[in-house]
This record gives sequence, C-alpha cells and structure tokens, in this order.
Amino acid sequence: MADPLVHLELHTGNLARACAFYARLCGWRIEPVASYHAFEWDGAIGGGVVECGTEHAAWLPYVEVASVERSTALAVELGAAVLLPPRDGPAGRRSVVSVPDGAELALWQSR
Repeated sequence: MADPLVHLELHTGNLARACAFYARLCGWRIEPVASYHAFEWDGAIGGGVVECGTEHAAWLPYVEVASVERSTALAVELGAAVLLPPRDGPAGRRSVVSVPDGAELALWQSR
C-alpha cells in the first residue's frame, strides 16, 4: 500500500486572515493549540495552519512513512534537499524535504 497523505499544513504570513478565509469559505472550525491552529473537518486527514515568515502562503502535505530516517535518506538519493532533518515532536517524528521541482513534502512517523 502506498504511503497515505495524513495531514495538510498551511504556512502563512498572516494567521488571522488565513483562518478567517478558510473558516468562511470552507466552513472549517479552527481551534488554537498553543501557537498552532488545527482545522476541524470531517475528512480522513488532519489539518492545521501556522504563521511563519513566508511571503506566499503554501500548503505542506504530510505523508505517513514507516521510517522517517529511511524515507528522508531515499528522498535525498532521489534528488531532494533536506529542509528539516528528522526530529521528534509531541505526536511523532518528522522531516521536511524539498523535492527536485521545488515543492516541499513532510515525512511523518506516528508514535
């Protein structure tokens, strides 16, 4: 089975505007969790929004993998650059890579 898409995260320079836009347009309930804001929807995947210093908002898909280390190494072999090396978080382990065409992808391993 292919690795599933498990989470979509929006990186934006204006958290309040992004939250208001998606709440009104899509009907998503947005719940603050510390500095992170989680989207509440009835979909099979999770979502969230985080404010950062980006000029242009961008979506970061999270793909669940069996091993963040192995998948990150394979991504590098395939020409990706590591933007965030594998690290632990409260709910699991992740890395972020920039694929050869410049898109970004998070590799996620649940606890």
